[in-house]
Amino acid sequence: MNVLYYYLFLILVHPIFSLWWKSFKRMGADAWKAFVPIYNYYIVFKFGAGKPWWFVLMFIPGIHLIMWMVANLSFIRRFGFFSVGDTLQGIFFPYLILWKIANANDSTLPVLAPTNWVSPVEAAKRTNGDHVVLFLALPVIGHAVAYLLSFRSKRIGKKSVIKEWGDSIVFALVAASIIRTYVFEPFQIPTGSMEKTLLVGDFLFVNKLAYGAKVPVTPLSFPLVHNTIPWINVKSYLTIETSNYYRLPGFGNVQRNDVMVFNYPSGDTAIYDPRVPNGLMGHDYHQVVNSEALWYWFQSLSQTHPQALQILQQKSIAENASFETLILDSLGGDFISNAETWRTKARIGIASGKTYSRGGMPEKGLDYIQHAGIIYRPVDKRENYIKRCVALPGDEIEIKKAILYINGKVAYKAPNQNLAYTISGEPLRESKLSSIGLNQDDGDYTIGQNGVETVFLTVSKRKELEKMSPKTIFTLVEYPQYSDIPGIKPTNSELIHNLDNFPKDFYVNNTMTDFTKFRIPKKDAVVKLSKENIAWYRRIITAYEGHKLQEKEDGIYIDGKKAASYKFAMNYYWLMGDNRYNSADSRVWGCVPEDHVVGRASIVWFSKGSNGIRWDRVFNVIR
Repeated sequence: MNVLYYYLFLILVHPIFSLWWKSFKRMGADAWKAFVPIYNYYIVFKFGAGKPWWFVLMFIPGIHLIMWMVANLSFIRRFGFFSVGDTLQGIFFPYLILWKIANANDSTLPVLAPTNWVSPVEAAKRTNGDHVVLFLALPVIGHAVAYLLSFRSKRIGKKSVIKEWGDSIVFALVAASIIRTYVFEPFQIPTGSMEKTLLVGDFLFVNKLAYGAKVPVTPLSFPLVHNTIPWINVKSYLTIETSNYYRLPGFGNVQRNDVMVFNYPSGDTAIYDPRVPNGLMGHDYHQVVNSEALWYWFQSLSQTHPQALQILQQKSIAENASFETLILDSLGGDFISNAETWRTKARIGIASGKTYSRGGMPEKGLDYIQHAGIIYRPVDKRENYIKRCVALPGDEIEIKKAILYINGKVAYKAPNQNLAYTISGEPLRESKLSSIGLNQDDGDYTIGQNGVETVFLTVSKRKELEKMSPKTIFTLVEYPQYSDIPGIKPTNSELIHNLDNFPKDFYVNNTMTDFTKFRIPKKDAVVKLSKENIAWYRRIITAYEGHKLQEKEDGIYIDGKKAASYKFAMNYYWLMGDNRYNSADSRVWGCVPEDHVVGRASIVWFSKGSNGIRWDRVFNVIR
C-alpha cells in the first residue's frame, strides 16, 4: 500500500478512531483542536512527551511510524497505562486503551503528572513496560549495555537506567536513520572493480545531498541496515507500505565522471545463500538464469544426441580443441531456437533452491549449490554498487580497443584507471613488479608457462615498467567483435556468448573491450523501435518503467498497443569501473536508471588491507 494512504490514515482517520476530541478536553485542550491536522499531533506530543516539536518527525518517511508509536505510548502513559500489555498495545494497536481514556472521567481514570522518579512506587509501575521499549529498540544488546553501565551513581529524581537507555537508543536510532537515509551513508568497497582508484577495504561516506536524497520506497524498515538483518539473515524491511520514486532537491546534478553509489539495476531478483557474505550467491540473477538454461540444455544432450557427443569428444581430443565450444558450434542452434524453454526450466530450478551451472558441463559432475531460493527486492533494497559515471543521459558511448568514446571523443581517463596488457619480448620478473608495489595476490598480474603473462597497470605504473624493462612489449588485451570482421558469419558459440554482455541478446555482439555505439536514454527522449534495436530497450521498458512488452511478427506491442516508438520516463546513466578488465558494470547489465542513484562517493574515512590499516588513505577525498 502506498505511503500516502498511511499518512491519510495517521492525519485524518487516527484522530477520529482515537476519539481525541473527547480526550483533549480531559487534557485541558479545546476539543476542536483534535480536528486540526498536524496541529493535533503537536498537542499530543506536548501533553504526552513534553516535546511538542517531535510532531515534525512524524512527516519524515521511514520515521513516521516510529514517531506515531511514540505519540501513542507517551499519551496513554499520562493516564496510568504502564504494564507490559499496555505498552505493547500502545505501540502496535492503541485503540482499546484510547477509547477507555476518551470515555472515562477524572474520578475513574485521572490524568497523571509526569513520572516522579524520586518515588520508588511510581518508578516501579513503569519498569516492565520500559523493559519492553528497550528490548524492541535494541534486542538483548540494549539491556546488556544498560546493565553494564548501571553501576554508576544515580542522582535523585533521575530516570531509571532502563528508561534512560530506552529513550536514548530509540532516538539515537531515529537520528541515525534520518542521517543515513537523507544525508550520508557509510559504504564499504567489497570488490576490486574500482582498483586502483578505490581499494577493497576502503570505507566511504556517500553524500546523498549531492544529488538529493531519495524518499524510501520501503519506509517500513529496520534502522541502520540495508536489506538484511545481520546474524539472523532475515529481510530488514516490509513491503506492506511503499512509496513512489521521489527525490528531494539536492546541491547539484550527476556530473560526468562522478564516482557514484547506486542500487544494482539487475538486483531486482537475487539468489539468497546464507553461507555467502551478505547472503548473495549471484547478484545478476538474469545472468545466472542464462547460465543455468545452458547447463540444462547441456544435460539434455546425453539423451538427445549421444552419438554426436561421442564424435565431438573424440574431435576435441584429436584437435586439442574446447569440447564445450565444439558442442555449441555443432548443436547450439537448438539452444538458440528454444532458449526461452530452457530459461523457464532454469527459473523453476533456481526457485527450488539449487543451481548447477557453477560445476560446468554435465560430464564434470553434478556440482551444485543448495541455497534458499529467490528474493525479490524493491529498488531501494537492491545491493549498493559503486562505479564511475562515464556517460550522462543523451550521451553517445562507444568502446573501441578498450578505449571509451563519449560523443565521438576519447573519454576522461581516471589517473588510476587499470588496463590489462599481455607481455612479450623480454620477460618481466616478479621482483620488478613487486618493487613498484604490484602483487599477484592482489590480482595485479597473472603467471603463465613462460612467467608473467598478463599485468594490470595504471598509466604511471606502465611508464615505470617501461623504464625498468625497455625491451618488454606491453600489448593491450582486446576482445574484438566478430561484427568488425567483414564476410565472416558468427558461429553458434559466438552467438551464445553474446548473452554475457549487455543487452544479453544472441544477435547483438558486444565485448568488454569493444562495444557498439549506443545513445544513453534521456527523460522525454523518443526512440524509434524495431526488431533490430528492441534488445537495447527491453529491460528499460519492462523492469525499470513498468510496461508490458510483446514482440510479435507484425511488430512491437507495449501494454497491448502496437508501438513504433517509445518515450523514456526517466534519465539513465552509463557506469564503468576504473579496473576496466575486472568490473561487472554497464557493459554487462546496461544503464542505471535515475531512481537507482543513491549518492556521490565523497571521502574515504577509513581503509584496511591485508597488511593492516592504510593510514595514507584515511580521510582521502574522492575526486
